[in-house]
Amino acid sequence: MATLQTITWRQRFEAYYYLCRFDKPIGTELVFWPTMWALWIAAEGVPDLTILIAMILGTIFMRAAGCAINDFADRKVDAHVDRTKNRPLATGVISAREAVWVFVALVAASACTLFFLPIATFYCALAGLALAFIYPFMKRYTHLPQVVLGMAFSWGIPMSFTAMGKPLDWSCWLLYFGNLAWTVAYDTQYAITDREYDLKIGVKSTAILFGKYDITMISALQAVSVVLIGSALYIEDLLVPFGLIALLVVIADFIYQWTKTKEKEPHWCFWAFRHNRWVGLIIFVGIFLALW
Repeated sequence: MATLQTITWRQRFEAYYYLCRFDKPIGTELVFWPTMWALWIAAEGVPDLTILIAMILGTIFMRAAGCAINDFADRKVDAHVDRTKNRPLATGVISAREAVWVFVALVAASACTLFFLPIATFYCALAGLALAFIYPFMKRYTHLPQVVLGMAFSWGIPMSFTAMGKPLDWSCWLLYFGNLAWTVAYDTQYAITDREYDLKIGVKSTAILFGKYDITMISALQAVSVVLIGSALYIEDLLVPFGLIALLVVIADFIYQWTKTKEKEPHWCFWAFRHNRWVGLIIFVGIFLALW
């Protein structure tokens, strides 16, 4: 096993790559699509190219920063979980201090994109940074870390509205809380895969909180997300026909996820978590066509 003393610079940069989960873009996709929903709605069509690029880069940088600080927070427990035992901090390939510096560098890179956005977006971004930082530590204090993750993953929605100079109105907050409910649902699917280990090491999650009602609660949260997002599309006059078609496809997808996860098999729960990338894309396609 490589150590801090024996690894080459190439191995170190590879470790940074894995620390930031650039090899696993699912997390970036789950943040990216809701941000694009909001940006297209706030722009009432295709947004300004400069704003679009700034928001995309900010999404990539902040998701990577979140992964770095998450691994820093979990550096003493990841080694005890099969799925995470080979992460760079868990194996000792890079140090905790390096992970913090990676986090700082990525936050700085994300902050640079704010120079191309309104000042209101800068102030909004501060709240998003706080959420990204505190989320990894919440699993030690509350069974609802997925709610904090949902707040962080949804923060691109109000940021998109401020970036386009729009007020944080009902449409914004309906999208926000709809996305939050969806995030708690899919991150509970993710948490089911680690529940056995989390119980042993004392880490909390909604999968543990919901217990035998976990799949039922996931379905309920998915239903709430469809209602709230659909309400936002209705207010924006984007529901019929394309928004409605998109949501009907999403409902069918959620039912499909339920058929795969109803037995609570960790493998299928992890599959369902990853499958949610299509949910975000489907909703975006509905919004895009409605505004075309």
